[in-house]
Amino acid sequence: MIRYKQEQRKQKRVINRVKKAEAKKKKSSASNGFYYSFLTVILLLCLIQITISAVLNISKIVSYKAKIVQITKTRNSAKALNEQLQDNIKNFSNVTGLEAIARNNLKMSGEDEVLVIINTKPEDEKDVADPIAKLMRFIKHD
Repeated sequence: MIRYKQEQRKQKRVINRVKKAEAKKKKSSASNGFYYSFLTVILLLCLIQITISAVLNISKIVSYKAKIVQITKTRNSAKALNEQLQDNIKNFSNVTGLEAIARNNLKMSGEDEVLVIINTKPEDEKDVADPIAKLMRFIKHD
């Protein structure tokens, strides 16, 4: 009878071990499921962050390229202006260039020359639609 009780105990232990193993498997599968779902959420968040960063970087690249084009155009126009100014300096450093400036801009003439200035009205002033301006012109000429 003692042996019988011992055999029953052993069987109970085996059954308990199997139940414990099954319980551990259930717990580990539940915890593994939680870990996998947690990692999935983290990976999705990382994927969203990468996508947003890529879109922002592409928009920055486009805006920087537009700025580069604009700065290049500005630089080229500044270079052209500098070359023109250097040519003007070369032209005006000699006597004939200074004489041309004096004749055209300053209305000067040489010693043996007579300067005649003829003023003509521009065509824009001929057709003045404002009646007050016509009246003021009329009063000035009287």
